[in-house]
Amino acid sequence: MLGEFGTASLAAGLLAAPLAALLWLRVALAGAPARPARLASVGALVAAATACAVLEAALLRHDFSVRFVAENGGRHVPVYYTVTSLWSAMDGSLLLWLLVLGGYVALLGRGRPDRLRAYAMVVASAVTTFFFALSTFAANPFRSANPVPLDGPGPNPLLQQHAAMGIHPPLLYAGYLGMVVPFALALAAPLAGRVGRTTWTRVARPWALVAWCALTAGVVLGAWWSYAVLGWGGYWAWDPVENASLLPWLTTTAFLHTSLGGGRGRERWNATLACAGFLLVLLGTFLTRSGAVASVHAFTDSPLGPLLLGFVLLAVLAATVLTGRRQPVPARPATPLWSRRTAVLVNAVLLVTVAAAVLIGTVLPLLTEPLTGTRASVGTAYYQRTAVPLAVVILLLTGVTPALRVRSRADALGRLLLPGAAALATLAVVGLLSRPGPAALTAFGAAAFVLTGLLGQLRRRARPWAAVLAHAGLALVAVGVAASSSYGQADERTLRVGEALRVGDVSARLESVQRGGADGRMTVRARLAVSAGEGHHMATPALRYDPARDTGVTVPAIDGGPRRDIYLTLIAVAGDGESATVRLAVNPLVGLIWIGGAVGTAGGLLALTETARSRWRRPKPAGQRPAVPTGVPA
Repeated sequence: MLGEFGTASLAAGLLAAPLAALLWLRVALAGAPARPARLASVGALVAAATACAVLEAALLRHDFSVRFVAENGGRHVPVYYTVTSLWSAMDGSLLLWLLVLGGYVALLGRGRPDRLRAYAMVVASAVTTFFFALSTFAANPFRSANPVPLDGPGPNPLLQQHAAMGIHPPLLYAGYLGMVVPFALALAAPLAGRVGRTTWTRVARPWALVAWCALTAGVVLGAWWSYAVLGWGGYWAWDPVENASLLPWLTTTAFLHTSLGGGRGRERWNATLACAGFLLVLLGTFLTRSGAVASVHAFTDSPLGPLLLGFVLLAVLAATVLTGRRQPVPARPATPLWSRRTAVLVNAVLLVTVAAAVLIGTVLPLLTEPLTGTRASVGTAYYQRTAVPLAVVILLLTGVTPALRVRSRADALGRLLLPGAAALATLAVVGLLSRPGPAALTAFGAAAFVLTGLLGQLRRRARPWAAVLAHAGLALVAVGVAASSSYGQADERTLRVGEALRVGDVSARLESVQRGGADGRMTVRARLAVSAGEGHHMATPALRYDPARDTGVTVPAIDGGPRRDIYLTLIAVAGDGESATVRLAVNPLVGLIWIGGAVGTAGGLLALTETARSRWRRPKPAGQRPAVPTGVPA
């Protein structure tokens, strides 16, 4: 019963989405009333919400007649992870994707129904139609299970180890799918005439801010989740799926910079970046859901690959045709080389260059395999030689740009004097005391340059708090990454009970090995006495085996602190329980990455709040009732 109701919901959405596209096209071409089109868009959202609710009900009721529940549900699974099972596998996660996408499209349709918004709704509704068709015909989670099992295996055990499972995927989806709005507006602008071409960037910028905030929080939370669960002691491995989340973040960051002040004089840049953000989201969707890449974050092989690839190519063609047409650009005076405007453009070029380097490293193995028969290997060293140096230059430029607000070059250099001195002092002290390597040393100096400059801007009240927080967060992340990658130490050894493993001033002595089982799982724990300076505590890293999935997972023990994290992983245990293989890692200042991510996200949210407040305060004609501000999500 639930399966049929869920399939009917998808069918209703598949009818509502193309109907909305046609009705919005009628609004754009003939000036027809927008109410029927809005109702159709809301209908698509309601259909997606109903499908999600039905699948959640099937999971919570353990209705194993629904194949998705039979494959990913289980009576032994806690309620929280039963709810999050909706997006633990590909078919169910597409329903969450549709729900978030439908929400953005419905909100976009609430604004003033001018030609720009109407054409944008046509584009967004067409995207919604594709994903409803994909879920209905190729990835329907409501198909029947035959025979009906008595119980299910539950979701992947890795997805039951951390509460972030309920937050990270929805945040990522909110970031990814928020980029459909700038994409749709960029494609709609050439169709909407002169007014559309001159106003679309102002309308798109708040939506890009919403997507950027969600994606920033999602990426940082995902790194923390990986650090806390996977047991290898790191937070970023340049995995293809990790890169797929970084790519649209880079291009959207560039768009937020080039669209400052309405983006006048950078129209082609703005259109390209707005389109690139969502096109990279679609490419990442292909990588994640096609089985084209091997990743702990990706779904397994599926029939969606050719369909997704075809849609990516179609979207690229549409973006090229609509935004690639030459448009009249008003003549503007030449921009001085020594100016904030030039620095912003250089920053955008560098961000796009980093994105290009990451994109090449991500897709190169996929391109070489059909040509040579072997898949090329792109390791961490490639990204350290290409993306990392450019990222340090971007960080340094972040500190230079605010000083270029003043007209006098002498005044600008004066404002850079103290940050420059702080950077040189940092380079000297850190270089003499520890010699971390050129890239990390430069990152430390650049971070000192940025943070000192931000303090000066706060003292002069020369910059909005939003920009200060966003750039301070970037500098803190840079310090955390540089410190943890340069000064981190680790060792792995097989210990007998009573033996100890030492890394620096931290030692871990194996006290005992304990075995147990609960909820159908087998668990092995190692009790370790950890000594760090004058501090002592007990740590119990574990190994868990899930027979339903025939999968083992590591459960690391992490003692986090402001100065460093002590990270213990149980690798293996001898059959007699008298010895265990343990990995001990000491990761300095890794907590700054999580703090920096939170600070940067707060800066984006503050910028969004300031944008909404300024639009509400904009004077309106006498007698006009206040309306939802154009471009600001209601």
